[in-house]
Amino acid sequence: MLLMYYRTYTTHAFLGFLFGIDQSSVCRNINPLQPLLAGIFRIPERRVELEPDEIRELFFDATERAIPRPSRRQKRFYSGKKKRHTLKHQIVVVRKRKQPGRAGQKRRVRIAAVSRAFPGTTHDKKVYDRTRVVCPRGVPRTGDTAYVGTGLCTPKRRPPKGTLTARQKAGNRRVSRRRIVVEHGIGKMKVWRIAAERYRNPRRRHTLIIKNVAGLHNRMYA
Repeated sequence: MLLMYYRTYTTHAFLGFLFGIDQSSVCRNINPLQPLLAGIFRIPERRVELEPDEIRELFFDATERAIPRPSRRQKRFYSGKKKRHTLKHQIVVVRKRKQPGRAGQKRRVRIAAVSRAFPGTTHDKKVYDRTRVVCPRGVPRTGDTAYVGTGLCTPKRRPPKGTLTARQKAGNRRVSRRRIVVEHGIGKMKVWRIAAERYRNPRRRHTLIIKNVAGLHNRMYA
């Protein structure tokens, strides 16, 4: 029932209809299972560890999802980028090495860390600074232009009223080709509709749910 709820994000009333129980019983069945699932997956918030079959490079990006308009402190959650009230998480993704003798296999990625939830107004750089991710020593880290000034490898920004050189544009394309894996990882997380659609649960459970979705992604695709 919990996996169906995560995958479809349908209402408790409809799930109760499918399983032949009342709506309150659905809630009593689902809520205790979520922390148990998180205890199995153990997705970290700060400390990133690499497995032997993974490439030693980390990719950072933030993802937002819409929430109902809060009754208090609305401006704190309003995202100018999304034009709605949102919560934001920083996602750290690593690539798996290709297995020898398997030509044409799809690139596999693993969600290595999921930060706690931040209000939608928080800039990606501030999220990075506040999470203080602990990475293995000497491992390169890559992000988009929102992470300029953090020490991560990022694309070059176009200067005000200026243009990038051909060499800088080529460098940006190389960075984009590498960091696309974090977009793929976040996109596959949003196959679970509870991570993609407008959030309807209590905000205090948001981080727990996103970590569970990350763990399910790793079981399916990593």
